[in-house]
Formats: sequence, structure tokens, C-alpha cells
Amino acid sequence: MTTVELRFSAQPEHVRTARLVAAAVARRAGVDEAVLDEVRLAVGEACSRAVGLHRGHGITAPIKVVLTEEDKTFSIEVGDEVPGPGTEGSRSGSGGRAGADEDAEGEDEMGLAVISGLVDDMEVSTSDEGGVIRMSWPTASVSALP
Repeated sequence: MTTVELRFSAQPEHVRTARLVAAAVARRAGVDEAVLDEVRLAVGEACSRAVGLHRGHGITAPIKVVLTEEDKTFSIEVGDEVPGPGTEGSRSGSGGRAGADEDAEGEDEMGLAVISGLVDDMEVSTSDEGGVIRMSWPTASVSALP
């Protein structure tokens, strides 16, 4: 198992770097070339969402991206440090993320819809420590690689 971890400040200009790193690591892991655009778009959307959540809640901690190559799977986790609804530090107990207003909540849901349209295997989780979007793609078997 190979893991690459990337942390960046919650600035929109760093999302492009995260997309480029994700595509490079996915290619090396054996993700099909035809799927790399989906990987780039999904990571960009997940990172943009995390940046927006951090900036909207005044969180200065970095965004965390973990890229993992396993036996036949390549996965990416994008984590933020915004507490989920109903947890300590939350200002909102229903729908969306903590303290989100209606516009931000709509953007959040739209971002998740875009990601789910790009990724077949996606999981979103939230806790009092923050949220994580986990996405994964199949990789080519070792015998199929040149």
C-alpha cells in the first residue's frame, strides 16, 4: 500500500495543485487514462468545497488530502475541520454543515451532487472533528500494465 498525503492552506489557488497531484498519483497507481479527468474534477470539487467550508467558518487549519494506492483500488480522502451538524462547536442542528447559511448549504449540496456524478464509489462522513469525502476508483491489474 502506497500513501501520499497533501496538506494545503484554505486558499482557492491551491486547489489546482491538489488536482494535479491527484492525477499524477492516480496515473502512477494504474487508474485508467480515460478516468483521469473524472479524478481531477472530483478532487477539484471536493477540495473547493473544503476550502469554502474552512473560509466560511474562519478555520485556518490546512485541508488534508490523502491519496492511497491499494491492491486493486486507488482512493482519495479530502478532509476538512468543520464540525458536522449537532456536534460541539456546531451552530446549526439541521441540514448542511455547521453554521451554513442557505446559499452556502445549496453550494455544498451541489458540490456533493457533482462529485457523486463523477465517482461511483463515494462516501461522505462528518464528526465533531470535521468532514471527509472518500472517493475510490479501480486500478488496472499488475499484469495489464506494460
